[in-house]
Amino acid sequence: MPPRLRSSLSAVLITLSCLLVPFGTLALWAAYGLTDTGRYVTTMAPLAADPDVREAVADAVGDSLLREAGRRLDTGPLRGSVRPFLHDAVRSFTHTEAFRLAWDAGNRVTHDAVLRALRDDRDEAAAEPVTVDFAPVTAQVKQQLRDEHIPLAARIPVQHTAVAVLPADELTSLRKGFHVLEVAGFWLPLAAVAFAAAGIALAVRRRRAIAATALGTALGGALLALAIAVGRSMTLAGLPSDVPRPAAGAVYDALTGTLRTVSWLLLGLGLTVALTTWLTRNLRPARLVRRLRGPKEPAPAPAQEPTRVQA
Repeated sequence: MPPRLRSSLSAVLITLSCLLVPFGTLALWAAYGLTDTGRYVTTMAPLAADPDVREAVADAVGDSLLREAGRRLDTGPLRGSVRPFLHDAVRSFTHTEAFRLAWDAGNRVTHDAVLRALRDDRDEAAAEPVTVDFAPVTAQVKQQLRDEHIPLAARIPVQHTAVAVLPADELTSLRKGFHVLEVAGFWLPLAAVAFAAAGIALAVRRRRAIAATALGTALGGALLALAIAVGRSMTLAGLPSDVPRPAAGAVYDALTGTLRTVSWLLLGLGLTVALTTWLTRNLRPARLVRRLRGPKEPAPAPAQEPTRVQA
């Protein structure tokens, strides 16, 4: 193969590999990092101690319990006076071990339900929304309120009510997207590695090709980190007004923590390999000595003997 053609093919393959780095990393994280229930629960577990999340949970659960009690009981003038005590009690509950257990159980149940629905290929499954029963969590909150001697806490009903977490009309498109994501999470990283290896193998100057691949990988990591930051801003801006932004930001940061770490690793690894390649090329002893000595002086021309003139 002519050297010019080899160089062109190598450049194309290396460019494709560098373009696939951020997309492959994102697909791999989404397809395999978020679909493991145990890993998901472990990732979300520290949020039970986050002040913003605790405050959001206290407000949401407190208002829910108060509405439920007001609908079923005649609280009347006590409603305004009960609300602060109810919220304080729920806020106190968020600092207990029972809340941490309920938080993990709720995340596990929700994740299992969503994952089963996304992996269900039956046509009739698309007609039903994905629901979760949070009655056990409500029962724990009620018991804590009773221990705190909150008025009317014992009369708060605990019913097995199905709470929709995924609407039925979106399940079909979500399933298709999930299947595409699983395929992309496997093939995109593999294709990126294969293109990089083929591009370096075809290159006429392999050291330069390795440096270009490393710099492209570093650029892909930087773009991925930028996409995570931009995605955070867009996600928080698109939330409804009644969703607390600090708590949502804490959840987003927890979910993307691994992806953010991988993006910085790609950036650091790419820059390290590129710098090492440059140093080993330009700081080899023989090359360094030649550079220090400077260009060679031309050898002096041999002296010519004077021409003898015969008389």
